[in-house]
Amino acid sequence: MGKVIIAKDLTKRFGSFTAVDKISFEVEKGEIFGFLGANGAGKTTAMRMLCGLSLPSSGTATVAGFDVYKENELIKKNIGYMSQKFSLYEDLTISENIQFYGGIYGLTDERIEEKTKSLVKQLHLEGQEKTLVRALPLGWKQKLALSIAIVHDPAIVFLDEPTGGVDPVTRREFWSLIYEASERGITVFVTTHYMDEAEYCNRVSIMVDGRIDALDTPASLMRNYAAASMDEVFLHLARKAVRTE
Repeated sequence: MGKVIIAKDLTKRFGSFTAVDKISFEVEKGEIFGFLGANGAGKTTAMRMLCGLSLPSSGTATVAGFDVYKENELIKKNIGYMSQKFSLYEDLTISENIQFYGGIYGLTDERIEEKTKSLVKQLHLEGQEKTLVRALPLGWKQKLALSIAIVHDPAIVFLDEPTGGVDPVTRREFWSLIYEASERGITVFVTTHYMDEAEYCNRVSIMVDGRIDALDTPASLMRNYAAASMDEVFLHLARKAVRTE
């Protein structure tokens, strides 16, 4: 299938503090990869390095085939990103947001028009193209944000706690969109505080104090830790954490 992320001893230091401590892992094309950790574990810092937003202190990594040191601008052009905080422009309409981000990602006018029609249809928003995003319920905003994050068919999309604050039904609908993206060959790299969502991932890594303490399929992790759920696995590992911020 091919490796979309290859990280080897990836490290980030801030003075004497080591936020990310020699993490090594690989992520396959089309994989849904859960990246978990308690507050202060280092997952946000690690994600920033992988997105080309922060240079590592040491170690190596490639994302979508591009080097995190030398080709971070190319990384940014070949990934999608959706933050925990809502990332669309609320004073623009649905179609205006799609057009704006399509332009940023370098799509042609013709391609933007095609994508606008397909996304509106996929999200069952026909007739609402001129609705301001601020008027949409939170769940619809989140689903629209994900669709726009992958409007340019990136090799990988980074989702930073994308379902925070939405109801369980909307979370399931959101994950249906994640599965559809994966089936199209887009790799999904997702952080979440909902451990039931961790069980939807192909594989899960769990960071503790800047290091990856566990990495396997959810089923294998639950079996290895004699746990009935990923919540139990996470609590078992998180109890060892020294850092809290």
